[in-house]
Order: sequence, then structure tokens, then C-alpha cells
Amino acid sequence: MKFLLATLLAAATLGAARSDQTFVGTISDSMCAQNHSTMRMGDTDAECTHACIEEHGGTYVLVDAEHVYQLSDQKAAKAFAGKKVTVVGTLDPKTSTITVASITPS
Repeated sequence: MKFLLATLLAAATLGAARSDQTFVGTISDSMCAQNHSTMRMGDTDAECTHACIEEHGGTYVLVDAEHVYQLSDQKAAKAFAGKKVTVVGTLDPKTSTITVASITPS
């Protein structure tokens, strides 16, 4: 009986797992997100993004026309600051966080 219950629980858990999605946008920072002109901290969006993170405690985010997504992999996002990318991962809609599987240039 315990084995049957454990098997059913495992099957339900695996069935509830979300599949990866693809998101296209620009890597920015949580402070400026879509608008770097407000706090402009450098000559480029990439410089502003790095400055907001390194000097002001922001985090890397993915920004598209409608959303700002938090990213689970800050290290991978750093190399793409200010650039358009494709992020593959799983979205948690409650927190707007993407658990990143990969980030590649678009």
C-alpha cells in the first residue's frame, strides 16, 4: 500500500512539472528595467545595467515589451547586459521569475 501511494505521489509530481518556455527580450537591471534614461549610469545600457547592479544592489532581469522577469541565473545574465537574448526556462507566474536553462544572443 505504501508503495502504491508513493508511486501515485511521484506520478502526480512529475505530471505537474512545468516544461521549458522561450522568452525573448533584453537583459537589463531591476532598478531601470525598461527605462535607462531615468538614472543613466554610463554611456550605454550595458554600462548602466552593470552599475545599477554592482553599485546599487540591483539584479539582472529580462525585459520584453510587456513584462519584467526576474532571472534565477544572475551569473549567466551578466555577460548579456544590454543585449537582446533568448532565454529558455520555466516561469513561475507568481513571482515572475524564470528558472533559467539557457541564455543565448538573439
